[in-house]
Amino acid sequence: MKIIVFGASGGTGNHVVRQALEACHQVTAFVRSPEKLGIEHPNLTLCAGDAMDAEKVEQAIAGQDAVISTLGPTRPPVDGLMETAAKKIVSAMQKHDVKRLLSTTGAGVRDPRDQPKLFDKVMKALLTVMAKDVLQDSEANVDLIRASDLDWTVVRFPRLVNGQHSGKYRVGYVGKDSGSQLSRADAADFILRELEKGEYVRKAPMVSY
Repeated sequence: MKIIVFGASGGTGNHVVRQALEACHQVTAFVRSPEKLGIEHPNLTLCAGDAMDAEKVEQAIAGQDAVISTLGPTRPPVDGLMETAAKKIVSAMQKHDVKRLLSTTGAGVRDPRDQPKLFDKVMKALLTVMAKDVLQDSEANVDLIRASDLDWTVVRFPRLVNGQHSGKYRVGYVGKDSGSQLSRADAADFILRELEKGEYVRKAPMVSY
């Protein structure tokens, strides 16, 4: 399968690229600084660009079978980064008839299936106070994807940490079957599993330990 990964040089994106290559996919890594990726492989194509650049995004998505976005907040922060990137990605996918999109976000973005417990409510309140702009950008990003006609899956994660690739985690919704952390390697594992199996199309599962 031909896959393009946005945010490929980030912590989760890097694992997605590595695991996708191990699974024999043809991978395009869309990154601002290709030298930061640190991966060489005959099935890997590097594409230098900014996810807010409509022309670059469109050129990169043409001919792909699926799109994976692991974009997240940057430092220093860029206002509206995730919402704007989502607009460019969705528009390009629609233009080139690429249907499958997997996009990641944090557990603070809610889903109607969630049943948040007290801990979840406290964490959401803290996010609202300490990272209001990031949370609003993330929510706008997800709202835009949900409103599209694509075969999307929004994968929500708790706190991501460096850790082993176990392939063992829980998939559910906030409060019902969710933990407080997940390794980036296992986050990538679920993304690629969902890409192949399509069990959560047009859904927003929470993945955690």
